[in-house]
Amino acid sequence: MKTKTGGRVVCALCAVFLLAGCRTTPPAPFGGNPLDGLERLRGGETMRSSSCDPDWVNGNADARPIAPGKTLTIAALEGPGVITHLWNTVAAQDREYSRMLVVRMYWDGEALPSVEVPLGDFFGMGHGKDHPFSSLPVTVTSEGRARNCYWPMPFRKSARITVTNEGERDVNAFYYYVDWHKVDRLPKDAAYFHAMYRQEHPAVMGQNYLVADIEGRGHYVGTLLNVRQRTASWWGEGDDFWFIDGAAEPQLRGTGSEDYFCDAWGLREMSTPFYGAPLMEGYDPMHLTTCYRWHITDPVVFRTALRLEFEHKGVTFNDDGSIRSGFEERPDDFSSVAFWYQTEPHKPLPPMPPAKQRVYRDWFGVVEAEAALDAVTVSAGPVSTQDGGYSGARQLFWTPGAADQKLDFPLDVPADGSYEVVLVLTHSWDYGKFEAQLDGKPLGAPMNLYSKSIVSKEHCFPTGPLAAGRHVLSLVNKGKDADSPGHFLGFDCLLLAPLP
Repeated sequence: MKTKTGGRVVCALCAVFLLAGCRTTPPAPFGGNPLDGLERLRGGETMRSSSCDPDWVNGNADARPIAPGKTLTIAALEGPGVITHLWNTVAAQDREYSRMLVVRMYWDGEALPSVEVPLGDFFGMGHGKDHPFSSLPVTVTSEGRARNCYWPMPFRKSARITVTNEGERDVNAFYYYVDWHKVDRLPKDAAYFHAMYRQEHPAVMGQNYLVADIEGRGHYVGTLLNVRQRTASWWGEGDDFWFIDGAAEPQLRGTGSEDYFCDAWGLREMSTPFYGAPLMEGYDPMHLTTCYRWHITDPVVFRTALRLEFEHKGVTFNDDGSIRSGFEERPDDFSSVAFWYQTEPHKPLPPMPPAKQRVYRDWFGVVEAEAALDAVTVSAGPVSTQDGGYSGARQLFWTPGAADQKLDFPLDVPADGSYEVVLVLTHSWDYGKFEAQLDGKPLGAPMNLYSKSIVSKEHCFPTGPLAAGRHVLSLVNKGKDADSPGHFLGFDCLLLAPLP
């Protein structure tokens, strides 16, 4: 672990010390304990902006809708103050709503936002996915649906936070808290919070992927990186390069992407207070990775500018499938968020890509599995529909009684080409293991659908070349998890997405 720069304590301790420092000099922490100083009485007022029903005595309408193209202001605060906690949960019709919703934050009446990031990415999970993880400044629970942020966000005059629905369907309910502390004054050296989203789908060949391009004085506190693989094997052999204060050569140079994210010999799914890879599907084509690195104990200090780049290099292949190189550029899909504090004014953030360019698939072409009930055949067991919180409000429900029983589903391919089959399947406490087959050939390893809680998940399979016309998608029962009492299958919907 790197040492603190100049003895400066940031992020985890920053909120406590900003509040304490509004009236007196905060005490030095004993052993770096983030709870130090909590026993000291402080001034100011504890405040909250929330989606609470205005009729707080009798009402329970504790959420706000956001129609397509509309913006909801979740905080309009008068300072000075420090935002200490953000929470939200969402009921939305777009499957990848967390990439369709954009969070923007404005400090002290500025015209351009200091934060402009898709909702899910701001809260540490990319790709438009709901997925849980736990870290120090950001924690996501409820199977990815309860988002919490603890980055301290000071402001001197005002703070405005908005959420814009840039998707094509309604957000039925947006629940939120913005917890903050109103104070008499802020320390002179309290800088403003910033976050920048970037993407390259795919990463541009011949140049490094740019994570951050910052002008001003401040310190860098975190990176979120999302990768969708376009080819198989390891994507992350590239290094991180930090150009500080206009230097021609990087002063900080990495040794590999997994090393920057504090792991080694590849990545595996995990989360810790300071680093993690909470989403790590594997190394096959179309697999997704989200990883984070919070520079809480080792912020990167800059006085005039900071530029952070990542190489997008790894394993590449010849046309015959043999390995060509272990360290060569790859055109995988990259997106990222840079988090930092700086004095104002800041350099304008890069333009936000249009909503449909931020997601990988057009879910408006989805096929609801329950709509094909009459065309489905099974080797044994009843098949029906089941109501609930599914796409289209229902799912196809099959109850096979034993292994090797099969459900056949018609799959119509509109044109010759290569595709990705995306199956949205329910995971539950009494569900089994199933192998997806296309025209009798396995698409991948069996999927274990057992889960202690009920949740829908996407399972993605590249098909290779397909001819136009009718094909058969089969789901074959391969037994069950030892903890599952049943072999059940819940089939919500599917998407046949053309591959680039």
